[in-house]
Amino acid sequence: MWITRFVVVLAFLALGLVVSPAPLTSKWKHASGLSGATTWSDGLGGRVVALKLAYLLSFATAWGASLWVTFIGGIIMFRHMPRHQFGNLQSKLFPVYFRLVAVCAAACVASFATLHPWSSATSRERMQIVSLVLSLTSTLLNLIIFEPLTIKIMKERHKVEREESIGSEVGVSKNLEAAKRNPQLAKINKKFGKVHGLSSLSNLLSFGGFAIHSWYLASRLTL
Repeated sequence: MWITRFVVVLAFLALGLVVSPAPLTSKWKHASGLSGATTWSDGLGGRVVALKLAYLLSFATAWGASLWVTFIGGIIMFRHMPRHQFGNLQSKLFPVYFRLVAVCAAACVASFATLHPWSSATSRERMQIVSLVLSLTSTLLNLIIFEPLTIKIMKERHKVEREESIGSEVGVSKNLEAAKRNPQLAKINKKFGKVHGLSSLSNLLSFGGFAIHSWYLASRLTL
């Protein structure tokens, strides 16, 4: 059950605190780096560590979910599931996916902007805030506008396709062949293509924002 997995995750987070302890009760302290950027100096307490942890977990979750759904999970399901079953599954999966990424992106923006206030941030740090806001905005567009429309039109198309006795095929669709003799299906296909294209573009923009930010993290990482 999900509650068991959640407890296990909390246990490992607690173990991480034991392995790498932080002074959870100390106060925050502002410091200016050599480059002139305003940063939080190291070892300044558990509040900063907790903020960084929230930022890291949010980014890792959003980045990993975007990578899996966009380039791995969806492709595998499309290749191995009957098309209507695949569409119905996606209609349940994507709203949850977009909500998850939106919450994580919002947490990333809030935590990173707190650690690097816009008024004192460098141009590079400001670009990271912009890239994270791009991910958040694109995801919200999908969550609120594009994906609900895509699901609605998909269900209309499924209804017409069932009348044409198609939709149970795996992989290659018989839709285009049926649309040649069914103007209603052809019209729905056109609407679906436009809205689904906007949804896919928004998802790629969200992924791109996280990709830009990953380069920043890699440049700051010390191993």
